[in-house]
Amino acid sequence: MESTSERLLTPGEVAALFRVDPKTVTRWAAAGRISSIRTPGGHRRFRESEVHALLRGEETVAEHSAR
Repeated sequence: MESTSERLLTPGEVAALFRVDPKTVTRWAAAGRISSIRTPGGHRRFRESEVHALLRGEETVAEHSAR
């Protein structure tokens, strides 16, 4: 069972960390570069731990499973 206590970030929050446009973050998710979770309203959210792993240059689960 997944932990529900992990913080989820909006595309805008992720974009601010990477200094890119939020649309770029959405494209990354669509391309499988980063995994996302959909809210009941259909909005994307990103796991904070995965975002920080990407910032550190670590391979993500999404990148690993795409191989």
